[in-house]
Amino acid sequence: MKRTQLYLEEHVWKVLQILSRQSGTSISDLVRQAVRERYVGEKTNREHVLKSVVGLWKDRRDLPGTESYVRSLRQGKRLERVQR
Repeated sequence: MKRTQLYLEEHVWKVLQILSRQSGTSISDLVRQAVRERYVGEKTNREHVLKSVVGLWKDRRDLPGTESYVRSLRQGKRLERVQR
């Protein structure tokens, strides 16, 4: 888990404080839950989103082919340096 700091408007803070007391949980837990629900979603939704981007650029003609791109990255004297 990573720690972060954020600024909330006063009225939002007060609402979270009330909800925290009512639910017996911390404000941090409420914020984490809200972020998960809003941005992460359920597992099935995440899978759907990930599958929807597979092959997204397959029909693009303005990009070089994968093989030529990889070969351009491998150009240079790296092999000579490794063999020394």
